[in-house]
Amino acid sequence: MDWDPPETWDRQREFLAGVPASLAEAPKALLVISGHWEEQQFTVQRNPAPPLLFDYNGFPPHTYELTWPALGDPALSDKVQALVEAAGFPCSVDETRGYDHGVFIPLKVSFPEADIPCVQLSLRSDLDPAAHIAVGRALAPLRDEGVLIIGSGNTYHNMQKMMRAMRGGTAGAVNGQEFDRWLSDAATRPDPEERDQMLAQWSAAPGARNANPREEHLIPLHVVAGAALADKGVKTLEDQVLGAVESAFTFGGASSDA
Repeated sequence: MDWDPPETWDRQREFLAGVPASLAEAPKALLVISGHWEEQQFTVQRNPAPPLLFDYNGFPPHTYELTWPALGDPALSDKVQALVEAAGFPCSVDETRGYDHGVFIPLKVSFPEADIPCVQLSLRSDLDPAAHIAVGRALAPLRDEGVLIIGSGNTYHNMQKMMRAMRGGTAGAVNGQEFDRWLSDAATRPDPEERDQMLAQWSAAPGARNANPREEHLIPLHVVAGAALADKGVKTLEDQVLGAVESAFTFGGASSDA
């Protein structure tokens, strides 16, 4: 797409393109938690060949012609369901769902060959932070099987303010710095219990609701942090886009919330 300025998304594109090289080895499968899929209870995609869901409106025609033909992995879907249920959370299965744009847009940049199987896990629609951290812990064993767990969202997602900044030409006035400082401190805490406690109480942080009036784009980070167990988080990106600061964090080689 054409953006003003043209380099608006360059740093995020470069970050995403560099994800494979940042890993110790190529993943055997991808498990993605996107801010664009919510269900009443956790739900795992179990489609062997998911189509793309063009779940956006008003964009140029070519953005509805994108392809990213990664296969699903029903065996991984079954493992995800079993792990989530073993942790005490009901987990449904969706055998028809495709990849939403929180999956195929970033992964088309990171893994353009689409040659790694991919499975998507929904958020639970109550967006309870502690529950999503706990589900992440339940999924941690998948990391030992070569599964890369990815949280896809935004650390700042006040779209009303971002669009106002873009229309008014005030994109240089960065919003969200206060919350980004707090979140960076929380996500990179050496003590995982302290990290998870802070993330569970994210809404009380300075600037939290300015950055995330509704938290569906932040909560994927909670799942990934839970899956990190004792691995310390590292801030791997801080960018300024559409008047807002956006960050990404890595735990043990998996990136979250770019």
